[in-house]
Amino acid sequence: MKMTRLLKSLAIAAALCAGAAHAQVSVMLPANPGGGWDSTGRQAFQAMNQAGIYKGTVNFTNKGGAGGTIGLSDFQRSQKGKADALAVFGAITVGAITLNKSPVDLSKFKPVARLTAEYLVLAVKADSPYKTLGDFVAALKSDPGATAVGGGSAGGVDHIALALLAQSANVPVPSLNYIPQAGGADTVIGIINGTLKAGISGISEFQQFAQDGRIRILGITTAERMKNLPDVPTFKEAGFDVEIANWRGILGSVDMPEANHKEWVERFTKLSESKEWQAVLQKQGWDAYFLPGDEFAAFIQSESSRINKILKDAGLSK
Repeated sequence: MKMTRLLKSLAIAAALCAGAAHAQVSVMLPANPGGGWDSTGRQAFQAMNQAGIYKGTVNFTNKGGAGGTIGLSDFQRSQKGKADALAVFGAITVGAITLNKSPVDLSKFKPVARLTAEYLVLAVKADSPYKTLGDFVAALKSDPGATAVGGGSAGGVDHIALALLAQSANVPVPSLNYIPQAGGADTVIGIINGTLKAGISGISEFQQFAQDGRIRILGITTAERMKNLPDVPTFKEAGFDVEIANWRGILGSVDMPEANHKEWVERFTKLSESKEWQAVLQKQGWDAYFLPGDEFAAFIQSESSRINKILKDAGLSK
């Protein structure tokens, strides 16, 4: 009888330990606090908690630099085989891997979900002499070196968008004075204090500052004007054939067990369908851009080819 009770106690204890271990996930945010990747990871798990999809402990780690390749390199190395280890990443990473000659190999991870797309805006100081995107491009053509533009990491979507704008306006891409910033907040500071003539970043990182009257948004990289920015023309409207989005998603650790990978794909699928996540998308100005598991893996492969071709055609990589 005592042995039976002991065995039952041990079984219950083992189950509780397994449950406790399972109710904890480590999430690598390969950027500084406050940026798009940081917001995507934290708000996704907050919405997941509110929706009752996952209510366990979440341990976030911020490690920024080099377009996310520093944090992802650490994640690739230290979290290999971990059951519940995830990382946020996005389009920026693809070009950064090439330009930084990073050891990060996206094909080794377990893609979980593509979550969002965020279009880019180009902004200037509120009292800037550039009233339109055309005004800014005229200055860029006149003296590219004196027209400093801030944005995300070299080779990221901000940089690519500026390169495409320059190409569309017949401005030599190598002559651009593009200055990578640590985060969107740093870009805004540079615009306001005058060290940058303009900045390019995602809507969510600039919109509040524009509403506060500190910066002016001149154009957006969407195909059509956005409902929440009805007065901001698209690059195409201004005469420049540029349309590009910054997508973000979730990776599982290298060699993540299949059962765990499947579980996280299911959780993020439920998240994408939840009203809690829809509220986040609306608040942040993000577009829903969901793809699960294997479909996301195929997208990463095709997107890597596309972005690297753009980098090469723009003269940003060999």
